[in-house]
Amino acid sequence: MYTQVNGLKTFYSAGNGQFDPDQLSVLFVHGAGMDHSVWVLPSRHFARHGYNVVAVDLPGHGRSEGEAIASISEMASWLKDLLSTLGIQKTAVVGHSMGSLVALNFAANYPELTRSLVLLGTSTPMPVADMLLNAAEANDHDAIDMANIWSHSSFGQMGGNENPGINMTMSGQRLLERSAAGVFFTDLNACNAFADGEALAARIVSPAMLIMGDQDKMTSPVSAKKVADNIENCQVVSLSPCGHAMLSEQPNSVLDALKTMV
Repeated sequence: MYTQVNGLKTFYSAGNGQFDPDQLSVLFVHGAGMDHSVWVLPSRHFARHGYNVVAVDLPGHGRSEGEAIASISEMASWLKDLLSTLGIQKTAVVGHSMGSLVALNFAANYPELTRSLVLLGTSTPMPVADMLLNAAEANDHDAIDMANIWSHSSFGQMGGNENPGINMTMSGQRLLERSAAGVFFTDLNACNAFADGEALAARIVSPAMLIMGDQDKMTSPVSAKKVADNIENCQVVSLSPCGHAMLSEQPNSVLDALKTMV
């Protein structure tokens, strides 16, 4: 579905559901270089169970117009504008990787708009290796290769997808290859520059959950647990075997966890 946010055409998936102001809402925020399609399973589930679903393409991503936003705080502010445009007054916010930082920032700064918070594959700070950042800035395909390999566990790299005929690593590669030039670097740079995570986490007042993969090489379990420790009464769900690409490696386990919080 399309809407206009700050004068720009913006796409979001409603999971084939229809907006109803009397329903609960859930907002899904994708990671660096990604788009709404990573949320297909949870989007469809919650739409079919009576939720307003907004799995958005951030500006410059997927089918949304505009330039990629350069900072996490600006992305969170943009989400506020999106919800205002859609007429959603309160929502669960679910973010993966870069999207988890955006969701954290949103929940801390707009508690009156946040019903619950779920962070997938997160850490604060979220440093990006120089070799990955430099390759992304040069629009070198090595950046996609590095991020894609590091995002999958040994299980994910060997196959084993629950959906027959789907190759997890190739699907991840093609998704990143679809992003426009400069978008992946802008996203990674925003993650690398994010520095106030501990303070933001301490300000969270909504119910919260953190989902992590036991083989996550991008945002390690140790780093993820530190985020949870800074959020009061944050539930922690550990997935195994699972890397950073948990939405493709453990989709049903992620959905099971989301159903307890969203």
